[in-house]
Amino acid sequence: MATVSSPPRDPTAADPAADAAVDPLAPFSPAVRAWFESSFAAPTQAQAEGWAAIANGHHTLIHAPTGSGKTLAAFMWAINGLVLEAERGLLRDEVSVLYVSPLKALANDIRLNLEEPLNGVRETGAESKFDLSHIRAGLRTGDTSASERAAMLRRPPHILVTTPESLFILLTSPKFREKLASVRHVIVDELHALAGNKRGAHLTLTLERLERFVTGRGQPRPNRIGLSATLNPIQKLAEFLAGYEVDPRADSAAPQPRPVKIVRADDRVRTMDLEVLAPGPDLGPLATHQHWDAMYDEVARLIGEHRTTLVFALSRRTAERVALNLQKRLGTDSVMAHHGSLARAERLLAEQRLKRGELKAIVATASLELGIDVGAVDLVCQLDSPKSISAAIHFSAADIPHAPRGS
Repeated sequence: MATVSSPPRDPTAADPAADAAVDPLAPFSPAVRAWFESSFAAPTQAQAEGWAAIANGHHTLIHAPTGSGKTLAAFMWAINGLVLEAERGLLRDEVSVLYVSPLKALANDIRLNLEEPLNGVRETGAESKFDLSHIRAGLRTGDTSASERAAMLRRPPHILVTTPESLFILLTSPKFREKLASVRHVIVDELHALAGNKRGAHLTLTLERLERFVTGRGQPRPNRIGLSATLNPIQKLAEFLAGYEVDPRADSAAPQPRPVKIVRADDRVRTMDLEVLAPGPDLGPLATHQHWDAMYDEVARLIGEHRTTLVFALSRRTAERVALNLQKRLGTDSVMAHHGSLARAERLLAEQRLKRGELKAIVATASLELGIDVGAVDLVCQLDSPKSISAAIHFSAADIPHAPRGS
């Protein structure tokens, strides 16, 4: 991997990295700093190191566990730039920050969680007589209605939360593409879920097209920020995030990886309580009704012994079937299904009810696997084989900030 080199600096200008070495919040505007200090005791390791790298303009990969504040580590410097522009009266109606999520559910979750820092910064700015109410965040996925899309085209958000497929469509839209001409930051969440498949390959092409479009308009190259709690091998993932440079003057020169800064804040050892269960009679070539009934009874027992449980199934059909049978055992108001075929309102209802503690369990497919904020979870159950060791570990641990238990 290429080494990181800092761009030339004006010797008279402030150095965010030097300031951050003493105080991680020093480079931020008073409004952003005041909100953070009123909301948190201190920056986490992921935030302190991530802000310094992003402030220096590096492509940055932040590898940190769930609950370490890595999402705010990615967003806060971008929000700070928008606040400074708003204070100077230079804020324009264009997209400045792109957040790309592999899942619509995760994108919606981030969109909702952005309201807290934005509202807090608006309030602290108002105390200093600055109007920061014009800073907006928006969500664009396949669930976005036609009226919302039209409104977004007339008045685009400064922070746009989207998916890889929706970003591709936006970039090919003659009208909306112009709103992306000044993008400065691209945040790719759950990088590990994209790096090894066709969606990831497609996203890298989209990011290269975006970069060429932005730089072709005379703007600086967008800064790429990757986030994940599960990354290995981390150097290859960093190169995947930043991309490669090809010298057009050389006919056969090999592509060179772009410089990228890796922030690792996941050095602690996590204790996991894992158990493999096979309830019912001995397994044969096919699962009989006896096997299924025994499995339903065992999962229902586990759910009853814990406050909140996530149950992962391999297909939407299985998720619906398991949810129905668990409802018969635990009550219709205790369990809900969650998968991509459900209407948007149903998915959001299930996520919010679980987060508020109104559900005992959700039976989901991969639609809930990627670090979505559903509150405190005590137990994760994976039905059938998770297909890989990394998937099993991620299912069991990624959504539980304390020592996770899985079966």
